[in-house]
Amino acid sequence: MYKNCVKRTLDFFIALIGLIVLSPLFIILIILGFIFMSGNPFFVQERPGKNEKIFKLIKFRSMSNKKDKEGRLLPDEVRLNKYGRLLRRTSLDEIPELINILKGDMALVGPRPLLVRYLTRYNEEQRHRHDVRPGLTGYAQVHGRNALTWEDRFALDVWYTKNVTFITDVKIFIATVKTVLTHEGISSETSATMEEFMGTEKGVQKER
Repeated sequence: MYKNCVKRTLDFFIALIGLIVLSPLFIILIILGFIFMSGNPFFVQERPGKNEKIFKLIKFRSMSNKKDKEGRLLPDEVRLNKYGRLLRRTSLDEIPELINILKGDMALVGPRPLLVRYLTRYNEEQRHRHDVRPGLTGYAQVHGRNALTWEDRFALDVWYTKNVTFITDVKIFIATVKTVLTHEGISSETSATMEEFMGTEKGVQKER
């Protein structure tokens, strides 16, 4: 009952209250985003949600659109300026996702929504991470976040989809507060953000 009904109701009201309480901060970050990102402060990108249904994720932009002479975007570590690093370190860039939760695209807790192009690279077990709505935070985020390997991260995601309970969600939410305050696992060991997932060596699906 919790997974199919109560969870969604709680998500809606908590996200609504969160947006109301954080509205002054929301406005301030919009203004700062216009200044430090030289334009649109929002980052909008298509992501797969529950049952792989595509939706538009909304975040505060943490990387600039700086390009090289050929018009190609510069590497992440170059485009991630000091303001963007602050947003990511404090997870303030995630605040607009409360809108996605209100719309029903996301939940407060669930596997993080990743890139659409990854859909063809998951093996059958990893695809189960889309059995539930993606979350603002998740089981993998409180067990290493971007410091995990992709395979470990997906294993934690799938575990969550099979163990969705109110108590589990509360524990993850509390652990998330600790993770944000200590800035754990914001980046991987070899990248400013997270390396692209190219598929697991065994069981990778062919491109559709």
